[in-house]
Amino acid sequence: MSPTLPHPLIILLLAATGFAIALMVVIWRLALRINNLGIVDVAWSFGFLPVAGLFALLAPGDPLRRALVAGMAGLWSARLGTHILVRVRGHHPHEDVRYAQLRVEWGSQLRSKTFWFFQLQAGILAGLATVFLVPCLNAQPGISPLEWAGVAVWALALAGESVADAQLKGFKARPENKGRICQAGLWNYSRHPNYFFEWLVWVGFFIFAWGSPGGCYTVLCPALMLFFLLRVTGIPMTEELSVKSKGEAYREYQRTTSAFVPWFKNKAS
Repeated sequence: MSPTLPHPLIILLLAATGFAIALMVVIWRLALRINNLGIVDVAWSFGFLPVAGLFALLAPGDPLRRALVAGMAGLWSARLGTHILVRVRGHHPHEDVRYAQLRVEWGSQLRSKTFWFFQLQAGILAGLATVFLVPCLNAQPGISPLEWAGVAVWALALAGESVADAQLKGFKARPENKGRICQAGLWNYSRHPNYFFEWLVWVGFFIFAWGSPGGCYTVLCPALMLFFLLRVTGIPMTEELSVKSKGEAYREYQRTTSAFVPWFKNKAS
């Protein structure tokens, strides 16, 4: 009797995890060498592209569905990775203020703590990638209306995030805006429209995956992204640094403008 082979989900998830771990070891060494921890964000963003491509090539699901997954994940990953790469290169040799703060806090333990921090990013990458793997395993031919709804949400979110990033970049490019708070376009209705649309991208991925067997469990992916954006490295750290640098002007922005979901202005108290 021949041994039973592991399920493709297990094999491909282990392959993605191994790739993510190896990637972050390389990026950790490079970050220490060039003295810029911000490249972890570049690697994390670009890392989804080869992982989704691996799933699309090797998973036994319907070819059209796999192609859609590869296209959606690849376009999102390439856009975000390129955007962050340009930002990091613009700051270099200086670091993003968030990582400069961590460097001060970790002090003499910087080397070991950054290693495990980078490996945490590897774990998050592999875990979130399950939202791409599940539909790639679905052999049902054709794309369901629910999956097309996921594509629509993804497209809207990707466009919104691109517009928010472009508006902020344009605002910062004007010398007269140095030290001021961006309230142009979407930033007039949300203090973090880029984060909101980033989360909505993952909602789109989830809706697409929901159309496949076991897809309902991938709701953990947008839920995890929401947790990190609202409670960990997204809004809390960004807002803390903004208050430090802009003071009462930013507190007024906080009082009048939605933190996350774009919404109408509140009346100043």
